[in-house]
Formats: sequence, C-alpha cells, structure tokens
Amino acid sequence: MTLKSHSVVGILIAALLLFPVPGHAAQPEYPAKAIRLIVPFPPGGSADPLARAFGGWFADKFHVSVVADNRPGAGTAIAHTLAAKAAPDGYTLILGSSSGLASNPAFGTKLDYDPIRDFEPVGLAGLAPQLLVVHPSVPVKGMREFIALSKAQPDKIGFGSPGTGSLGHLSIALLNTSTGAHFLHVPYKGAGFGMIDLVAGRIQAFFGSVTGSQPQVAAGKLRAMATGHAKRLRSLPDVPTIAETVPGFSCDGWYGILGPAGMPAPIVKKLNAEMQQALANAAFTKQLELVGLEPGGGTPQALRDFVRSELTRWTKAASEAGLRVSVK
Repeated sequence: MTLKSHSVVGILIAALLLFPVPGHAAQPEYPAKAIRLIVPFPPGGSADPLARAFGGWFADKFHVSVVADNRPGAGTAIAHTLAAKAAPDGYTLILGSSSGLASNPAFGTKLDYDPIRDFEPVGLAGLAPQLLVVHPSVPVKGMREFIALSKAQPDKIGFGSPGTGSLGHLSIALLNTSTGAHFLHVPYKGAGFGMIDLVAGRIQAFFGSVTGSQPQVAAGKLRAMATGHAKRLRSLPDVPTIAETVPGFSCDGWYGILGPAGMPAPIVKKLNAEMQQALANAAFTKQLELVGLEPGGGTPQALRDFVRSELTRWTKAASEAGLRVSVK
C-alpha cells in the first residue's frame, strides 16, 4: 500500500469516527421523553395519591413529564392488558394493582395477560389496607361480636364489596372460611355504589380502602370496625386489626410499578433506584400515610416474588370458598 493510500484510509477512518453510520448512533439517556403511567382505576380512590406522588417524583428527578393515564374497567383487566402489550422501552409503566395481578386471576377468570410472565416488576409502591366499616345501626362494637352476630343470623348481614372477583369479595370469603361466619356477599359495580347503600343502611358492612371510607367515618355516617392490615395503621391507631381477633388474617390491597416484560434491566434499575429514594424521603412517605397508605419498597425481584405469593394465597382462598371458575 502506498503512502497516499494510507492517507486516504486514515481520512476515511477519521470521518467515520466523526460521523457515525446511521443506525449506530448513541442512544439518548433514558428517559428522553414523557413517561406514561397507566392507572387501572378512575380518578379518586387510593390509587390516585400514589400515582401523583410517584409521577411527581419521577418528573422532578428525570426532568420529563409523567402522564397519568386512567384506564378503568373490567376489574382492572383493561389497564393491565394495555400495559402488558405495550412496547418494553420504559416509556409505558403501570401502577399494577392487587386486583389485576392477584385477586382477579385467583378466580380463574380468562385474562389476556399473565400476571407473572407478561410484566417486568420495578418495585412495590405501597399497600392499601382495607377498612371494614359498618352502618351505625349494627349492634356490635368489635370483630368478635360481629362474627358471632353473622353466625346467629346466617346470610342476613349484607357485606358489600366493589364487585365479584374483587379483593373485597375474596376478603369476605376468607373471613367466612377462617371463622365460620356467614356474611352475605353483596357485589357492586365499584366501591362508590356500595358506600352509598351502606350509608343508607341497605347493607350492613363494606370492605373498602381507607382513602374511600375514612371521610364517611369522620362524618359519623359509618363506624370503623377493623382494618385488614397485619398491624394497626399509623393513620388509624385506635382502630384494631382483624388479626387481633382472627390471628394471621390480612387482606391488604397493594400497588406496584411495573413495565411490559422485556423492559431493559438498566431502565428497571434506574426506576427502582428512584423509587427507593422516594420511599426513604420522610415528606414523601408522610403524604402516603395521611391518606391511609403504607409505603412499599424493595427490589424488582422482591415484587415478583410478592406477586407470586399473593396470587398463590388468594387462589387458595378462592378455591376453599368454592369461588374458582373453570377456564376454557
């Protein structure tokens, strides 16, 4: 090769270094555009403050917009299906719920997604303990008396839930099978309708979120009987847990942040790191506790294991209560 040809080669190499071949350009650091956070419920309820809190934190730290996309319907199946089928690029996330990832699948309902295989967990966002509230006319003061009343009047005490297949439905079933109680499940198309009937005295009890139930308790229209959390809530220290009467009982709702399966590990790691920073921030966790939520935390693998264990637990509860449906 001549000296001249060496010079030409050198110039070509330099040009390639200065002007990379299209398709091999360095990718912008994630995130470089707005992130969509799918919320499987309508505005209001316990999901909203959690979505706003994490959305605001991500927006502040990543300097991009985080858009909450409320997609209610079909017991949260619409939102979870949408998230499972999205591009796994980190720009579509979901505030996955216990209803969509555990209680609905526990019934054996045919879904267009698999709660384990079709999602890439990021981290547990928070727990939404259920609050058992009763109409003031119910003539008992504690869980032991309430259970005894249902045994004395089998299938006479109307116990509402947000719907068939909901966490509230399973919780009522678990309470019946765990204690020998005979509460009558009354399903509604959403917690709001059930609360209206409870306040009016058309049913006697309801399992709902602290966020949705506490205002009626504070107004004296309902009475808080107990929570489904393992220990007393910091926001309701005077309200006992069901577990104080029924050892081992728990029926928390929960939310985790997930993306579609195949989301790149560096993106998952980056999102999880910001979640941990948020959940270690006292002001951040305080705003969750004020609305009856318990802060989450942990690794992506911990959330995967938690979803699997919750799915197993509620599938067992549904089976023991005779609530499983056959999948065709």
